[in-house]
This record gives sequence, structure tokens and C-alpha cells, in this order.
Amino acid sequence: MLDSTAAVAAERQGKNARQLLEIVALETGDGEIAISVVTVLELAHGITRADTAERRNRRQHFLDDLLAGVPIQPVTVPVAIRAGQIDGRSQAHGVRIPLSDLLIGASALELGYRVGTANVRHFEQIPGLKVVKL
Repeated sequence: MLDSTAAVAAERQGKNARQLLEIVALETGDGEIAISVVTVLELAHGITRADTAERRNRRQHFLDDLLAGVPIQPVTVPVAIRAGQIDGRSQAHGVRIPLSDLLIGASALELGYRVGTANVRHFEQIPGLKVVKL
């Protein structure tokens, strides 16, 4: 399951969504790649915040291609329950995980995915989650 940081890093390097998916498949040895609806939210946020029309169009094209190339996993009730449990345990130990990363991580756990990310810090705080640095 890809985090938005992997997509953002690829887009900033001039890669398109297809190239990102090929790189992920090669690096992980796994052809089954998905994204969370939360990742879609994060990428849509970045499109809206783009400071030029060219950047906004490039980001939108990247997202459109990504959406066409991978399944989008929703936040379901079991994912929400798992995220709440992880968050409760983490905060009891003084660890705060941003909600978006918590939901992506809980989705990955619930569905049996690893998380591919360019920023492992938050995901490594989720017990049992396998993280792949991209």
C-alpha cells in the first residue's frame, strides 16, 4: 500500500505513475500494489496547494494515472476500529501518530499489505506493520 510520500517523491523526480508502480514492483518483488483512499485525499490536497497551473496539472495527471493503475482501498469499519485501538495504545505510551498515517497503516494491516513510503518514521510506530522505504 503506497503512502503519498512515495507518490510525491516520484512526481518530484519527474516520474509518472506507471514508472512509480514499476519501481515499487521491482523493489518489493510484489505486483499487488494498492493505495488507501486517505492517500488520494493527501494527493488531492497537494494538487490544490500547487503554486502554479503547470504544477497543478502535472500533479493531477499523476493522480489520474495512479487511480487508473491501482485499486483504491476504503476506510472500513474494521480499519477504523483497528486504527482506534492502535491510536489508544500508542497515545497511552506517549506516541502520537498522524491520523492519515494511522489510517493508511491500519488499512495495510487489515488487508495484509506492507506500506511503501518515503517517510518511514510514523509507520514504524505502528506495531506489526511492515514498512518498505521507497
